[in-house]
Amino acid sequence: MSGVLRRLIAIVAALVLLVEACGVVLVNWVLGLVARNQNMSMAGIEPHAISVGAWVAGALFGLFLVLCGILLLITGIRDRALGRFARITLIACAVVHAVLGAFTVGLVGWQAFVYLMAVLALLVFVLVTYAKERPAPEAGAEDGPPGAPSGAPAAV
Repeated sequence: MSGVLRRLIAIVAALVLLVEACGVVLVNWVLGLVARNQNMSMAGIEPHAISVGAWVAGALFGLFLVLCGILLLITGIRDRALGRFARITLIACAVVHAVLGAFTVGLVGWQAFVYLMAVLALLVFVLVTYAKERPAPEAGAEDGPPGAPSGAPAAV
């Protein structure tokens, strides 16, 4: 695969996640305002706690998406394999998008599902194309215990 295409998809995925972060923060801010203005209470929880909880959750999830977007942007600019922290963070982001996609079909609709699956596809594409290459095993090497010289018989 062309390195230019790989870099372009990583940068597009970064921009999509940054826009998504803004959307998530905006939606949670509006939800917090609605809960506060309507004096909504759930199971005896104060309306103020619900609105603050919505704002904090939106801010934390927005920061997580911004972090993932920055990692993708750095990956796309440098065009290097992802480090362990970046891979774990992007895998977590992909899992979140898959789970949210499953929930949004019934709650929001198919358009939101298609969007989340497109973001998931971008994340998986970047994770697969920027995987570290493992060295090929030597030709003629027999399987032995770890640390044993090649060709040494395995202990029974």
